[in-house]
Amino acid sequence: MANAKISGIASYVPDDILDNDMLSKMVDTNDEWITTRVGIKERRILKDPEKGSSFLGIKAVGKLLEETGTAKEEVDLVICATSNPDYRFPSTASVITHELGLTNAYAYDIQAACAGFIVTMQAARAYIEAGLYKKVVVVCAEKMSSMTDYQDRATCPLFGDAAAAVLVEPTDENLGVIDGEFHIDGSGLHNLLMKAGGSALPASHETVDAREHYIYQEGRVVYKNAVRDMLSSSLSVMKRNNLSVEDVDWFVPHQANLRIIEAVGGRIKIPEEKTLVNIQHYGNTSAASIPLCLDEYKNKLHKGDRIVMTAFGAGFTWGAMYLIWAIDPK
Repeated sequence: MANAKISGIASYVPDDILDNDMLSKMVDTNDEWITTRVGIKERRILKDPEKGSSFLGIKAVGKLLEETGTAKEEVDLVICATSNPDYRFPSTASVITHELGLTNAYAYDIQAACAGFIVTMQAARAYIEAGLYKKVVVVCAEKMSSMTDYQDRATCPLFGDAAAAVLVEPTDENLGVIDGEFHIDGSGLHNLLMKAGGSALPASHETVDAREHYIYQEGRVVYKNAVRDMLSSSLSVMKRNNLSVEDVDWFVPHQANLRIIEAVGGRIKIPEEKTLVNIQHYGNTSAASIPLCLDEYKNKLHKGDRIVMTAFGAGFTWGAMYLIWAIDPK
């Protein structure tokens, strides 16, 4: 049975930067307060009100195809992980696929919040290992600013816009996705959600006036659960694959909060130099955060490097994945 390897990676962030000093003019906050609590200095914002997450995804996938020399007709499947779809229907993946002219590909979305990348990688892995497809594009596209309340000082410093994409292909080598585990606990619903806009609470004048179309988060509860669950799933995957801390070349956690990253890494005893972090520049880009981080550090990664990735998001949903890198730096 073939393994599913990442054979290419690319990302895209908008040009416009929203830094902490700029935020302090919009809401009662300051650079020291934000940096101390979450470790974020700036984030990228897609300002054009007529462009959605698909715009970011189109940029990332287009760059991926160009850099890997992949012809459009070769792509079999596009899976888009997003919590910020352009529309409730159709899928954002269908928009990306159409705009790029990927006429031979099927496409659909996965909604697994901030765990979207590793969950979608597990799906791509299954298609590849089953022999159903040869070239699968996983794209994570998140216009987080579209659901960020810039009157809420607790949440507006956290989020930024970005997209990242990987090409997943079969290999007979011992590379690619080796293992993963995933969990869901629906009791976390009321701690992290967008309250209105779905079928349970459709949009109305009342929901708009109550500002219920933005991210609602109970920070302390989310922090506690994120640290516990990212830690336990990472340790579980490491134990199952006989990986010691020394065996792990790189640890790539979801970039939600620098304090969460430090707490999880510290309890695993992963050295700081092995933990990939870029939250200071981009904030929390939800499903895009892990592949965005991998792309930024790809010139440090070598074929055969053992990588543990972990994420936690709304649901609550969380998990970890063990990946052996398949690309040498250029």
